[in-house]
Amino acid sequence: RPLPAGKIDPTEAMSFGIIMSAFSVLVLWLSANASAALLLGFTIFFYGVIYTIWLKRRTPQNIVIGGAAGAFPPMIGWLAAGGGWSWEAFVLFAIIFIWTPPHFWALALVKNEDYKRAQVPMLPVVAGAASTRLQILLYSIVLFFVALLPFLLGMVSALYGLGAGLLGFAFLYFAVRLFFKKDDASAMGLFKFSIIYLFLLFLLLGLDGFIAPVLGIV
Repeated sequence: RPLPAGKIDPTEAMSFGIIMSAFSVLVLWLSANASAALLLGFTIFFYGVIYTIWLKRRTPQNIVIGGAAGAFPPMIGWLAAGGGWSWEAFVLFAIIFIWTPPHFWALALVKNEDYKRAQVPMLPVVAGAASTRLQILLYSIVLFFVALLPFLLGMVSALYGLGAGLLGFAFLYFAVRLFFKKDDASAMGLFKFSIIYLFLLFLLLGLDGFIAPVLGIV
């Protein structure tokens, strides 16, 4: 926000961003491994150039494709922890990748006029609110099943499976409510819950290995 408000010089902001990005990649390389560092570097490039410069103002699928940038961090963490390029890392990527469109499109419905004035072709601006609500619902259905993959593929126990299922049903409730009620309050309800949803889902992933053995759950 400080850039369009004129509080920060664009050249200084770019210089600061490049220096911090390079430093962060170097630190990760030295503290973890080359694979994690290289993926971090690619993620920064993907977000800054492919998403922000290329996609954001050119296609209503900006957040779908560009959402990959936000889905790479779990893979980076997996690589940094020594997990390697395994299918488990791609499962974590898939969860956030599918979660991103309904999360952002719910907010875009509320901020539709702002996106119009800024000439950013978000889905509600280009396809309309009805089509956006349908897309949100469809992505939410897919997310329900994708979020269960860690359990179905044996990464975690039934404790996570139960929690992911309950969270998924709650997410679907908000998506269905938005589809039928068609108001800003429902859109913001889904947007806010989607943040809680992702936090709790990954908290379950992290704690499953500690809690499940104590409870005797497999």
